[in-house]
Amino acid sequence: MTIVKGFKRLFVSEGGELQEVIEGHKMSLKRRCEHVTEGTHEAGSGTLLNKIYTELYITEGQSEEVDTQHEVRQLERTSKKNIQDTPIKCQDIFKVLSEQQRHIRVVLTNGVAGVGKTFSVQKFSLDWAEGLENQDISLVLPLSCRELNLIRDEQHSLLSLLHVFHPTLQKIRAEDLTVWKLLFIFDGLDESRFSLGFNKHQVISDVTQVSSVDVLLVNLIQGNLLPSALIWITSRPAAAHQIPPSCVDRITEVRGFTDSQKEEYFRRRFSDEDLSKRIISHIKASRSLHIMCLIPVFCWITAIVLEDMMTRDQRGELPQTLTDLYSHFLRKLTKADKKLLLKLGRLAFEHLEKGNIMFYSEDLERCGLDVSEVSVYSGVCTEIFKRESVIFQKSVYCFVHLSVQEFLAAVFMFHRYTRKDTAVINKFLEYSEPIRFSWFVGLYNNDPVTSLDDFLRRALMKSLKSENGHLDLFVRFLHGLSLKSNQRILGGLLDQMESHPETIQKVLNNLKEVNSDEISPDRSINIFHCLMEMKDQSVHQEIQEFLKSEKKSERELSEIHCSALAYLLQMSEEVLDELNLRQYNTSEEGRRRLIPAVRNCRKVDLTHYFCFIYNRLAGDVLSKSHWEVVASAMTSNPSHLRELSLSWNQSLTDADVKLLSSAMMHPNCRLETLRLRHCSLSETSCDYVASALKSNLSHLRVLDLSDNPLQDSGVKRLCSGLESPNCKLERLRLINCSLSEISCDSLASALRSNPSYLRVLDLSGNQLKDPGVKLLCGFLQDPLCELETLRLLGCSLSETSCDSVASALKSNLSHLRVLDLSFNTLQDSGVKRLCSGLESPNCKLERELDLSQNQLQDSGVKLLSDLVKNPHYGLETLRHGWW
Repeated sequence: MTIVKGFKRLFVSEGGELQEVIEGHKMSLKRRCEHVTEGTHEAGSGTLLNKIYTELYITEGQSEEVDTQHEVRQLERTSKKNIQDTPIKCQDIFKVLSEQQRHIRVVLTNGVAGVGKTFSVQKFSLDWAEGLENQDISLVLPLSCRELNLIRDEQHSLLSLLHVFHPTLQKIRAEDLTVWKLLFIFDGLDESRFSLGFNKHQVISDVTQVSSVDVLLVNLIQGNLLPSALIWITSRPAAAHQIPPSCVDRITEVRGFTDSQKEEYFRRRFSDEDLSKRIISHIKASRSLHIMCLIPVFCWITAIVLEDMMTRDQRGELPQTLTDLYSHFLRKLTKADKKLLLKLGRLAFEHLEKGNIMFYSEDLERCGLDVSEVSVYSGVCTEIFKRESVIFQKSVYCFVHLSVQEFLAAVFMFHRYTRKDTAVINKFLEYSEPIRFSWFVGLYNNDPVTSLDDFLRRALMKSLKSENGHLDLFVRFLHGLSLKSNQRILGGLLDQMESHPETIQKVLNNLKEVNSDEISPDRSINIFHCLMEMKDQSVHQEIQEFLKSEKKSERELSEIHCSALAYLLQMSEEVLDELNLRQYNTSEEGRRRLIPAVRNCRKVDLTHYFCFIYNRLAGDVLSKSHWEVVASAMTSNPSHLRELSLSWNQSLTDADVKLLSSAMMHPNCRLETLRLRHCSLSETSCDYVASALKSNLSHLRVLDLSDNPLQDSGVKRLCSGLESPNCKLERLRLINCSLSEISCDSLASALRSNPSYLRVLDLSGNQLKDPGVKLLCGFLQDPLCELETLRLLGCSLSETSCDSVASALKSNLSHLRVLDLSFNTLQDSGVKRLCSGLESPNCKLERELDLSQNQLQDSGVKLLSDLVKNPHYGLETLRHGWW
């Protein structure tokens, strides 16, 4: 066994006693980690981890901002992420991989439920315990947050905490902890019932000092307590924000299985090669199953169902939808009676609404479950907590995966509907705001449920109003359970209903007619998924035909078509070059539902011009939820978005601009062009945009803030970004922004500080007047100025400005190629002054000069004409007349 020299000397000095402690701990840890149960917890049911372990795809960095969408939706996006990212093996999680990285002390690992975070922890711990990896670490100390919850009201020192959770370490002393290299693993932060207060807490630096468990955790993570100790925290994405970024040295993401790893999992699980091939083939044929198999636990569920169906005399079709699969899974795995299963369903449902994914004995008892019954029941409910210490007289329970909890919750609620349990149904459907259907004004919470279609419609309404989509999959399962085929699979668990074809058709029609204009477009996609769970392929087929058609603009799309199209475009392997909402023949609501497709596009135009097609004023068309989707597209991994046009969206608030600017500072963002014309932006928005320009992560090259009342104060704030050495903006347009000569002073000053990138500056439509132009022309003569295009259309300029411009053109430092002075009050005398600069051998104005819509007479026009005829002067375009 490899042991670092200093560690070996310590052993010798202690007469080998400490070495025995370490060896005992390794043996204990090996026993805990070498077997896995893959969901079941029967005596002898464990499988050797090394026999089935398939390498997971783990990457460095955070994929995007905190994602509050349902984790199934996150999985769909994960399936699209860049497979070229450099993977990290779990054994290398603390190793410095490049010269740029410093010592890594705290690692935060994100991943959706069941994706393999705990398996990674087990594999790391097992390899260490067997002497295979990371032998420079003295002690690996896993501390499950589920276990820590059980003593959340107790007081402990760090030393006593280790004695309690790892009894083999009873003999270690406080001084041992300070000289050893320790690794603390806090697995499942999302399951923690602690409140981690990083801002206000007691500072602890002594391993014998007693405090609450949450305070010990915070001090460990911050480095106040055992600053040399390594910390590894795993969490689902929505809970990871509890750890301040300043405390974390490396963020990693467990993305589950790649396509090749999925196949390896099934090959390793089944010795029958033909069976594994058939299962892999079926999964590939079903997109929803293939996506879900990113999760190892879902692979296990799929394997159980398909192995059973393929190895016995099975004449029915193999499962195509999630409801199909879970119905077969429940029938195959459960050995409990109907009453027990429905009690578990009640537990699943009540805690799904609360957002809980783990339960204690008292939670079970409240649902009428006898703990001794559940301990025998091996399939769906698992006893996670093992009694390895005398203090743990409580067991912890959870479902093998969140989706199983959601399915059982749906089974319970559907059973309550068939039994006409109005108390449970009405409590669930309590609702304050109705969601409109295109043919119905709304439904209110005091209306009784009258039919199956009414029940499903109102359940959908409630799920759509959820901010984090926690009921999305639950509602999909409800719709799938309305089919007789799935009711038959579940046997006697659900009372057989009289689901007449006309009733089912009414449910389908309802889904196709939902008006969700107040709902996030990501939420709306779940309506399409509900259709698919009911095995209605019509919308999917119609969209496939639409994508193949050559005359797309002639085909009218309904709202549900747009949800389906947004989903398919988002999931397509091919990145769309451009998404322009105006190109689609649909309603405004339909266009809003298309917005999620921005995640898979290079150029996106969400300009709100289409309001004027219907002769209506622009209103609050896009809301916060829509901008959140756009920000998500900017920060996704990989982000394809390069050009974004949001002009004429007057509902865009300062808070929305802050959201978008923060997205531009994200390391994944590659946005190069941003257009925000006529969005009623204030000077506060300029602060946020300036922050993005200051960021060394910004790729922005083109910025258009025209037709916003920024005023001089707003431009001054914007200039704080322009003058940053990190700003690499090449084109800036501030047309009609209520600017005066004061803004010219601010711009000239800022551009002198960082002059080498800007190529195009358009300040048309502002009252800059002659003093303002003089300031700008001074900048043109800066040795580092590379400005090639200057547009000053309609800026109230007189002949005096022509003197300033002429001076700049005479300078051998000016790079100006295009000059627009149209719509001003220039006269012939001004042209004469201008020509003195145009005739200079230093003048490089060769592409365009626009003097149209000025007060030029014959003499001024002749001067310009003679200039153009001069063979030594190569001006490509000259405009000087009245249109």
